[in-house]
Amino acid sequence: MKTVLKVGSVAAVLLGWTAMAQCAAQSQGLPKSQPASKVSAGSSPRAEAYFDLTMGHISELTYEATGGSEYASQAIEFYKKACALDPDSDVIGERLAEMYWETQRTQEAIAAAQEILKRNPNDLPARRLLGRIYLRGLGDQGPAQGQSEAVARGIEQFQEILRLDPSDVESALWLARLYRLQNQHDKAGQVLRDVLKQDPDNEPALQQLSQLLLDQGKPKEATALLENASKDSSSASLADMLGDACLQAKDYARAADAYRRAVELDPAEPRHYRGLAQALMYLEKYPEALAAYKKLNALDPDDAEVYLRLSQVYRELHQLDLAEENLQKARQRAPGDLEITYNEAMLYRAEGRFDDAIRVLSEAVADLKAQTNGQPSQGHTLAVLYQQLGQLYRDVHNYPAAVTSFQEMYRLGDEEERNGRLLVIDTYGAGKDLQHALEEADKAITKYPKEPSFQVSKALLLAEKGDTDAGIAILRRLLTGTEGDREVYLNMAQVYERGRRYAEAESSARLAEKLAVQSRDNETAWFLLGAIYERQKLYDRAEQEFKRALAVDPRNAAVLNYYGYMLGDLGIRLDEAHSLVDRALAEDPYNGAYLDSLGWVAYKQGHLNEAESELRKAVERESDDPTIHGHLGDVYFKIGRPALAAQEWEKSLAEWTHALPAEVESDKITETETKLANLKRQLAQGKSGSGEAKPQ
Repeated sequence: MKTVLKVGSVAAVLLGWTAMAQCAAQSQGLPKSQPASKVSAGSSPRAEAYFDLTMGHISELTYEATGGSEYASQAIEFYKKACALDPDSDVIGERLAEMYWETQRTQEAIAAAQEILKRNPNDLPARRLLGRIYLRGLGDQGPAQGQSEAVARGIEQFQEILRLDPSDVESALWLARLYRLQNQHDKAGQVLRDVLKQDPDNEPALQQLSQLLLDQGKPKEATALLENASKDSSSASLADMLGDACLQAKDYARAADAYRRAVELDPAEPRHYRGLAQALMYLEKYPEALAAYKKLNALDPDDAEVYLRLSQVYRELHQLDLAEENLQKARQRAPGDLEITYNEAMLYRAEGRFDDAIRVLSEAVADLKAQTNGQPSQGHTLAVLYQQLGQLYRDVHNYPAAVTSFQEMYRLGDEEERNGRLLVIDTYGAGKDLQHALEEADKAITKYPKEPSFQVSKALLLAEKGDTDAGIAILRRLLTGTEGDREVYLNMAQVYERGRRYAEAESSARLAEKLAVQSRDNETAWFLLGAIYERQKLYDRAEQEFKRALAVDPRNAAVLNYYGYMLGDLGIRLDEAHSLVDRALAEDPYNGAYLDSLGWVAYKQGHLNEAESELRKAVERESDDPTIHGHLGDVYFKIGRPALAAQEWEKSLAEWTHALPAEVESDKITETETKLANLKRQLAQGKSGSGEAKPQ
């Protein structure tokens, strides 16, 4: 904002500088009473130079106060005259260089400053000016060479500044930033540590050093640095920085504690609540995250991102009406925002509106491709959209469309291609097309021979094919004797389990369990162990493992479903079984396997209307699952609808013929064949009464 120059202030400055000029004139032997405007007449060049310096400074002050370019030009002309009269004066040279800088005549500013440094290499103002010029040049230069030159010149100046004035903290911080741009992390760290020796509470230095440590993959050092600095500090900024460091180090609990401290110290600062809410989201503490986002929303009611996050929290809390309401508010404030569009599709998915979700994402992909003219400049964003679009097609069992979506990721970058190839392999597997899945796995291995994820995919596919030894052989080659072996052992456990080699599956899962760093890491191991024991009818041991997994994550839908189905299939603690499956469906309401479990538990409870309703929903979601058709057939038989029972059992047997080798359960097939034969015999004999269908 331009300000009005007060006449009185200019007069005071003028009088002051006139007095200086008079003093200069007196030093040259002129009478003190001689007016300043007359100093140049018959006076020495030095006195005239001081007069021009005075007038230049008055013009400079007027320019700064009014913004009038004519005053800038006057100042420069006066300074140039003064320089011509006294070319060895560093003070005059500094003022001229600064004026060039202020009027964005950069090259002339550089030349003026360098001229001073030729005479006096230790001139601090000239070096500081050059430092500022090169910093601004970082934004003006093009990529690569121009940027590199500006950084090198800036480093040279700030090194000299610190040599001349080691206490100049601001210059030290800039030097550290420039070192980081050159990837000279050790030098940057040393500069920052020197600053902290002088001023242990210097927040910019702490922030830079902690970020530098995080960039170097040293999160423990970063958090230790900030914890030590904030321990006895009442600085909300330090607490917030600690939260940021812990968040980046994925230590979400400590991050939340740090942000809470920041909120206590400065409850009016939005960024503290933003960090706290994010940490709580990672911790899946959704009610607490909701409270934090509501507070943030009160502080900034027009922030579209806050409404988006509120929508996400409400979706996690299964309050879909409130999720939609807040998403609409976000869309109003940021129309066309891709993240909002993405979350709109996710909300439709949560509501079971798969066609709407597919439409929204398809339109988003088309719009983004049109904006970029088909160029992969938005590769990562497009990859995210294609990935979720492909997943939606998988949800509705449109596997060819899913494969096509994932294949679009191949041309969006190396990382995106790797991810896309994994998804294509997995999609062929989900569609029970093992031949194409294995072919794609081999292609990926050929292109990325050092990428272990493709080897793992092939091993798991071989397990589905029934070739356990071949799958295990691949995985054994991935063992390195490090903590990374935990994932390999988990995959080996799955391969052995699919091959019904339960002792080896258990052994592999236990080896993975031993390599876990924290208890949460064992969630998958315990789930696998529960499944392994259940398969062997060791139900007490299976229950123990499921409980351990749920203690770590009470919302683990896969564990909740398996545990509930096991109890229901056994016909014990049916109310508890129903509750467990209900909780699984709360997390994934349209999962066909979970709907089947609920229907089967209801059947065991004698709630036949509920059983029929849930199993029909399950068949709609998973029409190719032989177990679901078998269960629905049992319900129809129980309620006295034998013709429908026969149809479902026939569908079950037909689907068993398409099952993957590892999925085939001969006892279930035999049981269904027996039930169907008995029913057909009864129908042939004219018996239409209901009967008890032997459960699987």
